[in-house]
Amino acid sequence: MTLQIRNPRAHELARELSELRGVSMSDAVVQALEQVVKQERARIPLRERVKPIIDRLHEGAQPGGRAMTKEEIDAMWGHEG
Repeated sequence: MTLQIRNPRAHELARELSELRGVSMSDAVVQALEQVVKQERARIPLRERVKPIIDRLHEGAQPGGRAMTKEEIDAMWGHEG
């Protein structure tokens, strides 16, 4: 089975990667595709990545929050006491 690269930009990138890695163009394309497939499979949606953080924040949160001192407000805005 053959893979023909007709897109000039794709061909140039395959050639450049092949030269950088010292492999054939076919091997360069296979390596690049394997890397992207691996990244895609490992990618975790943002919602799932931040859920543990949100859960921890909710566990420590108090209903209605808490009152802040003037010093905390000044520090938050970068003002020195």
